[in-house]
Amino acid sequence: MRVIGTAGHVDHGKSSLVAALTGIHPDRLKEEQERQMTIDLGFAWLTLPDGEEVGIVDVPGHRDFIENMLAGVGGIDAALLVIAADEGIMPQTREHLAILDLLQIPTGLVVLNKIDLVDDPDWLDLIETDIRQALKGTILQDAPICRVSALSGAGLPELTAALGLLLQERPPRPDLGRARLPIDRVFSLPGFGTVVTGTLSDGRLSVGDEVEILPAGLRGRVRGLQTHKKKEDVAVPGSRTAVNLAGVETAQIRRGDVLAHPGQYQPTRRLDVQFRLLADAAAPLRHNAEVKFFVGAAESTARLRLLGTESLEPGQTGWLQLELRRPVVAARGDRYILRRPSPPETLGGGQVVDPQPARRHKRFDRAVLEALEKAAGGSPAEVLLQTALTVGLVSRQEILQRVRLEPAAAEAALDELLASGQMLLLGDLLVAALYWSALRQKTLTTLDAYLQANPLRRGMPPQELRSRLKVPPRPFAALIQKLAGDGELIEDEGRLTLPGRVVTFTSAQQAAVERLMARFSAAPFAPPSVKECQAEVGEEVFAALLEQGDLINVSAEVVFRKADYEIMVAKVCQAIEARGRVTLAEVRDLLGTSRRYVQALLEHLDAVGVTVRAGDYRQLKR
Repeated sequence: MRVIGTAGHVDHGKSSLVAALTGIHPDRLKEEQERQMTIDLGFAWLTLPDGEEVGIVDVPGHRDFIENMLAGVGGIDAALLVIAADEGIMPQTREHLAILDLLQIPTGLVVLNKIDLVDDPDWLDLIETDIRQALKGTILQDAPICRVSALSGAGLPELTAALGLLLQERPPRPDLGRARLPIDRVFSLPGFGTVVTGTLSDGRLSVGDEVEILPAGLRGRVRGLQTHKKKEDVAVPGSRTAVNLAGVETAQIRRGDVLAHPGQYQPTRRLDVQFRLLADAAAPLRHNAEVKFFVGAAESTARLRLLGTESLEPGQTGWLQLELRRPVVAARGDRYILRRPSPPETLGGGQVVDPQPARRHKRFDRAVLEALEKAAGGSPAEVLLQTALTVGLVSRQEILQRVRLEPAAAEAALDELLASGQMLLLGDLLVAALYWSALRQKTLTTLDAYLQANPLRRGMPPQELRSRLKVPPRPFAALIQKLAGDGELIEDEGRLTLPGRVVTFTSAQQAAVERLMARFSAAPFAPPSVKECQAEVGEEVFAALLEQGDLINVSAEVVFRKADYEIMVAKVCQAIEARGRVTLAEVRDLLGTSRRYVQALLEHLDAVGVTVRAGDYRQLKR
């Protein structure tokens, strides 16, 4: 599951674009509809060309509601930076772009909207040039630019296709086994009670799970789960998830709280962070400044302690220890944003290095700074392993390129992880053991579910399994080869199945099969039609007989028993070898059947390359 988020200046058409793409208008508040301006987060979903359903978080573009925007973009997989063609880059465009860059949103694209308002193609080219200049040095510097009109629909199919391609290149989120749902909306429904929503990360939630609402420590139970208004038994990492809770009142929860399994996360009032002050910040950052801190969907006022220096100049990076007024839940590696309360301004952001520092640091302690440096990067092995958890199954060359370590250090780290079993080699591809464990389990579970739903099928088509897993072809081949080599699944004539599984008919089905086979025995070269077979045994059993090879389909209407089919083919081939060629009438007389069956058989033999037609005759194809 993936989630994308909008970004951009007010009135550049973000909500209209979401409505045009999805058919769902994200502005749900009466005030938003009256003012025709997004105030709070809106939500929708979209089915991409490859069938993947992605969630969409629509954010407000007005500067007065920037903090609502921050509550929605922290968990997204891709961004849609929307820019109006008639106005171009505007102040909130730049601020939203800076926020996306600070949060290191994995990927995204630029939507040049409202092209219906611009008649001059040169103007659009000029706007794109300005956009490329603004994107330089950010995570979107290579992002595609799609020209669209949410009003007329121009460019929307191309935008959807571009978004699909963009997400295909991103691996699914790893399941780290520590479910975390930053809550961005809380409400109550009659007959259901408390419902919270958010983007699930780091693990799964299941109906019936005991959960904890942090930082308050409230305990509850998952009564129900929905993704895009569809009931689910299990919510997976990366999905927009609505959780119906039992045992917790709506008034006890607020935006920014985190839902998790008990005991897996601890709230904190103190954080060690790496920080980058924006290059266009209005002033240097001073020690002891009061700031607003945003992580996930949470917000808290904080006092910052600047470590190792008296101030940071615009564009500089440094270390901070934040003392929070309200506890939050954060994990190592989480991205965050700092803003100045007054006058309001986005200052910068960075990455959480230690969410639970044991003490208040001495500001100029060299040992503290060295420890932070080490913790931020981790050991080369730790950095490489984290990268492997993100990218999935990749070649040695690709992971060494992505990890951004010195080549010698990266090679040594990789060898260390392989030796310790934290990474595995699958053919010529590498994978983190934790990622592999989750992918292996998902593969076997998906296959088992298919086989249970289709008890008379010989197995699951590999392409269908790959589509459900959303794994690219090369890693999928390595996955199947590994599981087959370990004896955990079986490749059977183009189908995948589980060891020990056999297709068995019920007693009633077997009796029907025997009645059908008796009809074939009575007239082997003039058997019942496909429709008569289906009427006798049912469509599923008939399909199973075909799949098992007991019956051979030679046309849409004609089917033979395998043994009878082989006899007929042998007789035709012997007749041609003896005579050089045969006509349809000669084969009809040879088999003692009607033209209908012979014509279907001969056309089938032509199609499979046994015979070739020459006028009214058939010859063997050499």
